Amino acid sequence: MLKPNLDEIKKAKKEWENGTYANAMKKHGERREEFITTSSVPIKELYTPEDIADHDYLKDNNFPGQFPFTRGVQPTMHRGRLWTMRQFAGFGTAEETNQRYKYLLAHGETGLSVAFDFPTLYGRDSDDPLAEGEFGKCGVGISSLEDMSTLFDGISMKDVSTSMTINGPAPVVWAFYLGAAEKQGATLDQLTGTIQNDILKEYIAQKSWIFPPAPSMRLIVDTFEFGTLHVPKWNTISISGYHIREAGSTALQELAFTLADGLAYVDAAMERGLDLDQFAPRLSFFFNAHNDLFEEVGKYRAARRIWAKEMKKRGAKKDRTMWLRFHTQTAGCSLTAQQPEINIVRTTIQGLASVLGGTQSLHTNSMDEALALPSEKAVKIALRTQQIIAEESGVVNTIDPLAGSYFVEYMTDWMEEGTYKYFDQIEALGGVLKAIDKGFFQQEIANASYKYQKEIENKERTVVGVNDYIDEEEEIDIPILKIDPEGEKIQFNRLNRIRSQRDGARFDSTLEALRRAAEGEDNLMPYILDAVKAQATLGEVCDVLRDVFGEYEEPAIF
Repeated sequence: MLKPNLDEIKKAKKEWENGTYANAMKKHGERREEFITTSSVPIKELYTPEDIADHDYLKDNNFPGQFPFTRGVQPTMHRGRLWTMRQFAGFGTAEETNQRYKYLLAHGETGLSVAFDFPTLYGRDSDDPLAEGEFGKCGVGISSLEDMSTLFDGISMKDVSTSMTINGPAPVVWAFYLGAAEKQGATLDQLTGTIQNDILKEYIAQKSWIFPPAPSMRLIVDTFEFGTLHVPKWNTISISGYHIREAGSTALQELAFTLADGLAYVDAAMERGLDLDQFAPRLSFFFNAHNDLFEEVGKYRAARRIWAKEMKKRGAKKDRTMWLRFHTQTAGCSLTAQQPEINIVRTTIQGLASVLGGTQSLHTNSMDEALALPSEKAVKIALRTQQIIAEESGVVNTIDPLAGSYFVEYMTDWMEEGTYKYFDQIEALGGVLKAIDKGFFQQEIANASYKYQKEIENKERTVVGVNDYIDEEEEIDIPILKIDPEGEKIQFNRLNRIRSQRDGARFDSTLEALRRAAEGEDNLMPYILDAVKAQATLGEVCDVLRDVFGEYEEPAIF
């Protein structure tokens, strides 16, 4: 970055403001009184070297693959390897979702991403009375090792990278995956993928928890330890800002709260005695990509810089320990049921922001997701969107192409500064867990969400098709994916057969061993893996842990 003469620029800018710009304002003004980002951050009319006067290229940016990794964790980034194109998918039975995965892989997807239904997310079997009417509605229902084997039938698990969006019962679902892979003949050290496994953001935003915070943190550190020893290529957590953003947070809140959660996990693992340079390289992140391209790019670049600094502060010796690697999903909350075809445009902008921000993996939402689970046509268009960005846009031809933009560098610095201010607030409250108990995160998100909604209702913010550019007599011609009601019967019959045919003595002994281990201090992953191999179901394993750990109840906050 050229060292500008700031005094000359300041003087010239003042002349421009009082002359050229002032004359234009007198003549026709600007379109609105204030311009804001998606997160309601005011944006100035112009950014110059003055706005990044303290910016030190080598200290704040440096080169790709070099600390603090602002410009990317890999030296070649997307010139060397494109991001993983990973479409989030799951519905109905394991058989139905298996067919969707094969369809996506046949059309160029390079990684799988499993969406689970609500019973699975809450650690309940598909035939649990509390799960009535919910099987397969918002994801695939997985209750057993056999379900997982069916889900990946005909798909080589040692050759495909799989991400699983599961949190409260993550160790159990991961055990299903590991057991199914071994049945295929794979070894654990061959497997690549990610379990989300991020319970803190569940307490903060998404609300699909099972156990209280302390035992939940224990289970997460158990997965770190087990993965480091036995599944070394697996990302044992995906620290997720996506759901924080979907709940209504600003981009800054998403960044700050996600990184605060990540640091809480790191500190918990180090308290267990785990070696930072052993477990931290397998931590990954998951961010939202919303409509404001420059705000999002600044967020991703700041995330890498902050994480690298914080890992170095905690004693990281390896570069990889300091890397913030992340998956991105375009913003589901931005999609509209009105004029659903224009969601393709929103998704394209969001996907572009993700790539320009240096993502390692990307899911692009389908145009019909505000109406129903995606149809095959909509999913294929969403995948093709990524492929066009990769092959036709030219944005991957150089690394971090927006670096040096006065606006982008300003937004990156602004995001970093704001994140550290939030860190100070969280620390003053006693840390992440105490801040959750006090409702800090929840209230911050609620306030931001309310402000955003009021801006739409007051037409201070335009949402095309919703509060402006409206088609009064719109006809929505989108095919709606409907769940086959016969799928529930197939699932219930499979569960009944598993329970009737399994070795009862082996089943009982593995669950009893799990109970004793949960009451002690052993790592629980080997016991969970033994139980699921003995055909214990998801609900049965989680019920043992519920008996020992109890269930979390969110405190009422007024």
